[in-house]
Amino acid sequence: QLQLVESGGGLVQPGGSLRLSCAASGLTLDMYTIGWFRQAPGKEREGVSSISSSDGSTYYTDSVKGRFTISRDNAKNTVYLQMNSLKPEDTAVYYCNADRIRPGVRYTYWGQGTQVTVSS
Repeated sequence: QLQLVESGGGLVQPGGSLRLSCAASGLTLDMYTIGWFRQAPGKEREGVSSISSSDGSTYYTDSVKGRFTISRDNAKNTVYLQMNSLKPEDTAVYYCNADRIRPGVRYTYWGQGTQVTVSS
């Protein structure tokens, strides 16, 4: 069964840290570009960060640059999002996505999401 499972969310005070995990079963994550997305109440889902399958290059949206770090542990088939210096505006449900484009077909999978709440 193909599955992505996020974990690591929770309630944290402003300035605190969390590490989100995206663990896969049924697919090998290093063959996919992995993205972290988030959706706050009343807002559209936005891309936060990604790591490429081809060369490991990373992307961060401007609002998280210097605070978030994406990494991959191929042995554990898991991708992480280390989030430091958290702000209330980081509050959202965070989703991981695995995406792979092959000739004529695109494979994309989503996890169920994990809630991150930044509040004092």
